[in-house]
Amino acid sequence: MTKEHYHKQERSHCCGCCASIDRRDFMTTVGLSALAASGMFGLTSTLAAASPDTTAAGAKPRVRAVFLRPDSDHGDWMSWPGIFYDNKASQAMFTKVMSDAAEKLGVTLDATEVPIVDVSAIDKLLAECKQNPPDGVILTVMELGPREYWPLADKFVAERGDIPTIVFSQMGSCFTGHLQATRTAKKCFTASTQDHNWLATGIKMMRTVWDMKNTRLCIVNGEKTEDQRLDIVGTTLHHIPLNRWTDELANLEANDEVKALAEEFSKTAKQIVEPKPLDLINAAKTYFVAKRIMTAEKCQGISLNCLGLVASHRIPCPPCMAWMKLRDEGVAGFCECDWNAGISMLLCASLLGRPGFQQDPVPNTVNGTFMGAHCTSPTKLRGFDQPGEPLILRSHSESDIGISPQVIWPVGEPVTVMAFDGPGKIILGTGRVVANIDTPPCGGCRTSVELSMDNVADPRDCKGFHQQFILGRHDRLIKAYCQMAGIEVVPIA
Repeated sequence: MTKEHYHKQERSHCCGCCASIDRRDFMTTVGLSALAASGMFGLTSTLAAASPDTTAAGAKPRVRAVFLRPDSDHGDWMSWPGIFYDNKASQAMFTKVMSDAAEKLGVTLDATEVPIVDVSAIDKLLAECKQNPPDGVILTVMELGPREYWPLADKFVAERGDIPTIVFSQMGSCFTGHLQATRTAKKCFTASTQDHNWLATGIKMMRTVWDMKNTRLCIVNGEKTEDQRLDIVGTTLHHIPLNRWTDELANLEANDEVKALAEEFSKTAKQIVEPKPLDLINAAKTYFVAKRIMTAEKCQGISLNCLGLVASHRIPCPPCMAWMKLRDEGVAGFCECDWNAGISMLLCASLLGRPGFQQDPVPNTVNGTFMGAHCTSPTKLRGFDQPGEPLILRSHSESDIGISPQVIWPVGEPVTVMAFDGPGKIILGTGRVVANIDTPPCGGCRTSVELSMDNVADPRDCKGFHQQFILGRHDRLIKAYCQMAGIEVVPIA
């Protein structure tokens, strides 16, 4: 539902009189024996194809990794980390963590074995980065002194331009004073921790910056075909005419592939309330239409002005189930052509490895809580490789047609609330799930979640619209990414 009000048609919807359909009846309707004969059961992994690749073959980000330490086997005398410290073994350990993460995430790691020990080596690195800029740099500072390694790191950060940079310092290589020069530097995050495995997170942050710059989101709305590249994040919005959706939908037959996905929707749901068998077929069609358009337009995400199409009776079913499935696959299927929500979903998928729930915010002034509702929600709230949360299939509440998923969120678990507000700013807050809200007796969208927010005195103070609810506590990682990516973070209230 948009911020702008629009007239809705009258619906003949009576509480408690919506007949449920049994999954067995649905199987019979779509032709269970035909599906079994063609081997169409268990197609979840087959249907969940990766999003289309729009980059050059083999293209991936390149990250430079360097180490600032003495060119000796052990640490300096009477300095941190200590004379016992094995420099070469520690550097090999750091390099392995980054290499393993880079291989997993599709990143080219360009790590230099010879340590940086003086200004001339830093100047050489700066010249190299100017001539052939990497997509990111990770400087690991391994020693306090007596040589001045931290001033070398500060010099690089001050002179490197806008290359995303991480300065990594394991416990035993810095004091508070050493971390001051880089704390406000743009596109730089200083990671001071005892956990050497955090370097894998650093590689993921670098990959996320690259993903955001190299992703195209298809906006199906209006009459023109044109591209718009967003500042700072670099994401491309690819606009195409609205009738592309209706044409593709009209030309798609209810083939075995469509029927198999409809069956999957039915088998996954623990209950089906309003929808009829034809609604499941139509919902499955919307998924394949979305995939076809993304493939043809070389995009990795999609949005549609579906409310206008539903209101004008141009489509029999909104794409709520398609968007649910796409999000569960790590693809941004976002609502109402809200590109802020789209890039928020990209960030959730790339950085956090889980989907976000785009919702319409409703303050609860009685409980002092924050409610969010929308016509679609992902189910794999804990991660793309984890089981989905309980799912009930309902009609689209505003129109009472098609299918809208009601996803039951886990009460008592922490939630991060995040939204891009323009490409250079993120609204961020945290809370906890306190309830799922049913419709009826309440109105609004089918998936409705109530949160108890942290550090929010009045829920009316919560900024933004279409914020993402993300299961889990991710605010620190998002802040670290934003600092490295040059994005401002604004508290939600």
